[in-house]
Amino acid sequence: MKVLGIETSCDETAAAIVDSDHNILANRVLSQLEEHEPYGGVVPEIAARSHMDHLDRLIREALDEAKLGFEDLDGIAATAGPGLIGGVFVGVMTAKAIAAARKLPFLAVNHLEGHALTARLTEGEAAAFPYLLLLVSGGHCQLLAVEDVGCYSRLGGTIDDAVGEAFDKTAKMMGLPYPGGPLMEQIAKSGDATRFDLPRPMKGRPGCDFSFSGLKTAVRKKILELAGADGAVSNLTDQDRSDLAASFQAAVGDVLIDRCAHAMDFFAARYGRPGPLVVAGGVAANLALRSRLTELTDQRQTRLLAPPVKLCTDNGVMIAWAGLERLRLGLTDSLDFAPRPRWPLDQLTGVKDRT
Repeated sequence: MKVLGIETSCDETAAAIVDSDHNILANRVLSQLEEHEPYGGVVPEIAARSHMDHLDRLIREALDEAKLGFEDLDGIAATAGPGLIGGVFVGVMTAKAIAAARKLPFLAVNHLEGHALTARLTEGEAAAFPYLLLLVSGGHCQLLAVEDVGCYSRLGGTIDDAVGEAFDKTAKMMGLPYPGGPLMEQIAKSGDATRFDLPRPMKGRPGCDFSFSGLKTAVRKKILELAGADGAVSNLTDQDRSDLAASFQAAVGDVLIDRCAHAMDFFAARYGRPGPLVVAGGVAANLALRSRLTELTDQRQTRLLAPPVKLCTDNGVMIAWAGLERLRLGLTDSLDFAPRPRWPLDQLTGVKDRT
């Protein structure tokens, strides 16, 4: 089976093709970074127009890369939410048009399920159900038990900022250019993580919820102290920024380890083993945090499973694979499916809902 996947939920326009033998036949991603950089963040209207301008070309390039035509496909998948609704509409309507014209199944994929199932593409049997999922990105921070396609049990989530959002906002406060999250990881390598005493919100508390707002505020106070009387961020030295980034990243790592340890205890009580632990989403590309999570899974005698870095950020491969997983279970969608700006994973339906 071969499925075309379309991703337009935020500021990457992507099209990809995968097959049921776990092969990535094509992977095209166009970043909109230059278009949004002057505004310091994603502008929804600009994002949607860019998707309209480039999506058709990327689909054609994906087909050419895979040496396939529409007649060789078994299904068309598109992100149908959650996301910026203008962009989601562009991808969904394009996918519906292809499905209708070519009489192919249409698959409305939850963007978060795309992240959740990517490890099953890249890790194969190591990511057999059930597994524990840490989903960390710019908009989401959740711990979930993944029991099957469309079957997710939420163990905890953020009560304020997502971890990726906290990275980006902290970077902006420090005067780093957009997008700041990846730059934070880079400059943290030369920083002293012990210089600034930052809080570890929720650490040690029962449950699996997260909070990063207080940590972000604490960094803001340190920045004001370093900036001096005039409060200018430009007064910070490069070493100040590196030490702040390292201290912030260490605090985030401590919180993630603590929360994941609680989730692994819960998972072990329910399923008889602590993992494996799958980490997915844009923040999963942070290698320092991956290293911390690997230490935890080694201690618990289980495995950390993480997609390649290029498949952590938004891409069409994850949508194509999630679509393929749903297609082979017969979980297709009608052409009147309505895109959704919000769509929690635990509201999905899967094969277990039919038994």
